[in-house]
Amino acid sequence: MKTLKTLLTCLLAGWTISHAAAAQLEWMTDLPKAQQKATTDKKMVLLDFTGSDWCGWCHKLKAEVFSTDDFANYAKTNLVLVEVDFPRNKQLSAAQTKANMALQAKYGVQGYPTIIVLNSQGTKVAQLGYQPGGPKPFLAQLDRAKSQK
Repeated sequence: MKTLKTLLTCLLAGWTISHAAAAQLEWMTDLPKAQQKATTDKKMVLLDFTGSDWCGWCHKLKAEVFSTDDFANYAKTNLVLVEVDFPRNKQLSAAQTKANMALQAKYGVQGYPTIIVLNSQGTKVAQLGYQPGGPKPFLAQLDRAKSQK
């Protein structure tokens, strides 16, 4: 019993440490401010069109990619993150809802999750969605987008 308790404690501690970097990511909701930051920092902007409280594939993408240290480390160096949310059970401000709908129309987003990647000048360089395989194939696509500056 003591061995099982020690094992569970170690597993929990390892999970907490391994997800610490991902928990520290800053997800913005204001694209103009994010674009300004991306221009200053010479980073890409990643727009995550999501249904945060209802979309199963969005939850999978978050769990398998966005919540990993691989993604967090990549994002800190290369990305400004923007969540464009379309929740069903939580209320956004009227201004945020209007801004999100305008972005959805501008980029022709029809399903979730949709990831739009902009270069530091605001030009669309990629459109991604959920794909199996965790962060490695997702980051590879971001690297391809980065090379299209």
